[in-house]
Amino acid sequence: MPKKAATINCSAEQQAELRKLAASRTQDVRLVEHATIILLSIEGMQNKDIAERFGIRQNTVSDIRKRFINDGIPGLYDQPRSGKPRKYDKDFRDRVLKLLETDPPGGHASWNGALIADQLKTSLHAVWRLLREEGIHLSRKRNWYISTDPQFVVKSVDIIGLYLNPPLNAMVISVSEKPRIQALEKQTGYVKVKNGKIVRAYQRTCKRHGALNLFDTLDIATGKGFGKVTLEKNRPDFLLLMDEFVKELPRENEIHIILDNDYPHKNIDAWLKQHPNVFFHDTQTFASWLNQIEIWFGIFSRKSLRGVGFENTTRLRSAIEAYIDFYNQSPRPFIWKKSDVNGSHRRDTIDNFRH
Repeated sequence: MPKKAATINCSAEQQAELRKLAASRTQDVRLVEHATIILLSIEGMQNKDIAERFGIRQNTVSDIRKRFINDGIPGLYDQPRSGKPRKYDKDFRDRVLKLLETDPPGGHASWNGALIADQLKTSLHAVWRLLREEGIHLSRKRNWYISTDPQFVVKSVDIIGLYLNPPLNAMVISVSEKPRIQALEKQTGYVKVKNGKIVRAYQRTCKRHGALNLFDTLDIATGKGFGKVTLEKNRPDFLLLMDEFVKELPRENEIHIILDNDYPHKNIDAWLKQHPNVFFHDTQTFASWLNQIEIWFGIFSRKSLRGVGFENTTRLRSAIEAYIDFYNQSPRPFIWKKSDVNGSHRRDTIDNFRH
C-alpha cells in the first residue's frame, strides 16, 4: 500500500505568495518550480503525477512538500551548497592584483582579462571570476573634477546650504550658459539591425550652419526655467537676461544666484549696485557640478539636441525655445543628494582599496 503524502496546511497569504512566485519571470527557475509543485499539491495532485510532469523523482517532490510543511515559503529556497573546492586561492588573488599595479604590455592603455590570463598563464574564466568577486571593472571609467580653490569647502557649504535650507522669503536661482549649440544638418530615420531590432539612426556626415548660445536660469524651488538664446556668449547678453528675469520680481525679496566664475559673470559690480537685493554665489574652478542648472542642461541635450538635424539657426532657436516652454509646463525641482565631492574617494592604485 503506497505511503500517504503529508497534508499541507496553507494560509490564504501563503497561497497568494506561492502564486506570485510560480508566475515570476525573474526568480530562480528552481524556486518557481518548487512553488508550482506546492500549488499542485494543494490542489490534490499526487506526488507521482507531479514528478512525471516535471521529469523529476517522486522522492524529490516529497522532500519539497516536507520543506514547505516545516519551514513555509523560506523552505522552498535552495540552501547554500559547499560546491567544488576552489582551484585558485589567495595566492592567485594576490598575483592578479599585483599585476594590475604594473603597466600593461604592448602599448595597451590598461589591463583586460585576456592580457591578465595570458601573462599569468591561467584560465580567463578564473580571472573574470576573481575580478567580479573583488568588484573590479577594468573597462568602466569615470572622470572627476577636484577644485584647487583653498576656500572650496567654505564656498561649497554656502551653495549647498542654499539648496537644503534656503533663506525665508527669498529665491534661489541657478544660472549658466550652454555655448556653441551647433545647427547641424543631417538626415535621420530608422534602420533595422542584424538582430531584427528597429533603432533610431542618423547620418554620420553633416553640414554646419552656425551655432547659438543659451543663457538659462533654474528656480531651485519649482524647477522652472527662464532662458534666452543669443548669438554670442558675452557679458551684455548675460546682463540683459538678468534684467529681464529680475524685473518681474519684488525688489524687497532677496534673490540668491548660483553661477560659475566664467568671464560673462565677472566685473558686474555696477549692475549689482543697481540691484541690492541680488546676491551672487560663485562656484569654484572645476566645481560646475555644484550648479544644478548643469543637470537641466544634460536633460535638455539628451531630449532636444541628440540625433536631430537643423537646417539653420532659426530652426535651432525654435527647437530650444519650444523645449523650454514644454519643460516649464510640468517642472520639478531637483533634490540635492550628492554626499561627497567627486574624486574624493580616488586612490592611485587598486591595492589602496584592497588593503
